[in-house]
Parts: sequence; C-alpha cells; structure tokens
Amino acid sequence: MYELYYWPGIQGRGEFVRLALEEGGAKYIDIALKPENRGGGVPAMNKFLEGPRVPHPPFAPPFLKVGKQLIGQTSNILLYLGGPLKLAPRDEAGKLWVHQLQLTVADLVVEAHDTHHPIAAGLYYKEQKAAAKRRAEDFREHRIPKFFNYFEKVLTRNRTPGPWLVGARITYVDLSLAQVVAGIRYAFPKASTKALRKHPRLLKLHDAVFERPRIKRYAESGRRLSFNDDDLFRQYPELDG
Repeated sequence: MYELYYWPGIQGRGEFVRLALEEGGAKYIDIALKPENRGGGVPAMNKFLEGPRVPHPPFAPPFLKVGKQLIGQTSNILLYLGGPLKLAPRDEAGKLWVHQLQLTVADLVVEAHDTHHPIAAGLYYKEQKAAAKRRAEDFREHRIPKFFNYFEKVLTRNRTPGPWLVGARITYVDLSLAQVVAGIRYAFPKASTKALRKHPRLLKLHDAVFERPRIKRYAESGRRLSFNDDDLFRQYPELDG
C-alpha cells in the first residue's frame, strides 16, 4: 500500500503521481484527502517534513511512503513507480529516456508557474502583476511553442503505433504531459488553442490519456480536484493576451 503526501485542496505536483497510481491500478492512500483528526492533512505531512527522527526527510511534497521508505521529488517518485506499475520500459535506455522526458515536463511546469509568480513565490500575485504580464507574454509567444514543438517532434519520431511518446505502450510521462497540456489549457485558453492547432499529435495524446478507463473513472469520481487559482496553473485573463 502506497501513501501519497501532498497539500490538500490543490492538484499541484501531486497530481502527476496520482495519475500514475490511478493508471497503474495501485492501492494507495491519498493523505491529503483524509481529515486531520484521522491522521491526514498537513499535520500528517509535517510529521515527515519536520520530524527530528526522519533520517532522509523530503524537502517538500509530494512524497511517497513505501513501507519505511520515503521517496521525494515528483520525477524521482515516477522513476520509482515506473517499474512496479508497468509505466516505463524495461530496458535501461528506455527508462532513462522516459525519465529525461519527465524532467523536461518538470521544466515546463516551473515556467508555467512562474508566469504568475515571476519575482518570488512568497509574494502575492497582485504584488507582481506587472512582471507577471511580461513573463506571461514571453511564455505565450516563445516558451509554449518551444516546448510544444519539442514534444510534437518526439511524438513524430516514435514510429510505433499509438499516440504515445515512447514505444507502443503508455508510460508515466504520457500521463504527465497530458496533465500539463490540461493545465495550460486552463490557464491560457486562448494561447493554448492557438498553439495546439499546430501540434495535433500533442492534442491527440492529451485526449487519449483522459479517455483511458481508469483515468476517466478517477476524473469522474470526485477525487480529482478541479484546477483553481491557488494551484500551479492559474487562470488570470490578463495573462492570456
């Protein structure tokens, strides 16, 4: 049984792990969904983040508890889960390629976040709106196309049947990329519509992921939180051009 620790109330980086756990049919406890008086929420998470007896404390959530082991960092968690959940190739070169793509997805996530917090994460959005507007313009005009072009190229060069990035079977990075596309569509509806017209394979991957039976059941279960403006992806119309 896996235990996933993340902030309550948002999808955030924890959602990339949730999607892998759901697609892999794993048994897991989402601690963010448990009430605090029943061993859930922020106090349960802080026990590992701040506890003096934790030998290898994670820096920040998400982190995964597997028996007595704690695994932190989203890409690292997915690297670990890829084998047991059959969401990564078996060969070493394939595992590293999927991990490399996941790290590139993580770079895109940081850039999307920094459109609304370009100066400091500790400041409110309203305290950095002018800088956010400039950063968002560059993100729309240059960074979204650069990342989308790259992933479209990877999809084009995968010669096996199906809509996936690596080989003929879905991997965890397909789930993560679909999640980022969904987040950017929420945060930048106009810019993403324009960009995705030029990247049909990327849009096809997004749609294929969210039509997967287990992912669809998860999305319809009420356990998948909606995007909101306390999250990584935030919808501020003034940033969409």
